[in-house]
Amino acid sequence: MFGAGTPVTLRVSGSGRAARTRVELTDPDPQARPVPRRAAGTDESGRGLALLEAVALRWGVTQGYRTKTVWCEL
Repeated sequence: MFGAGTPVTLRVSGSGRAARTRVELTDPDPQARPVPRRAAGTDESGRGLALLEAVALRWGVTQGYRTKTVWCEL
């Protein structure tokens, strides 16, 4: 049902005085919870959350009625 072509919303917020920038990505699939995993060297996917954990101060998922938002603070 979801995949290539699925509409998403990207929001970036912060101010010149804030020491953090918040990035939020919302998609219309509240059931698909992101789960960190170990990607093999030949895998074409599965590294997103590992990269997020490496660079973000913190991150999480906010569940909506018909959406979910994965967010992080940099």
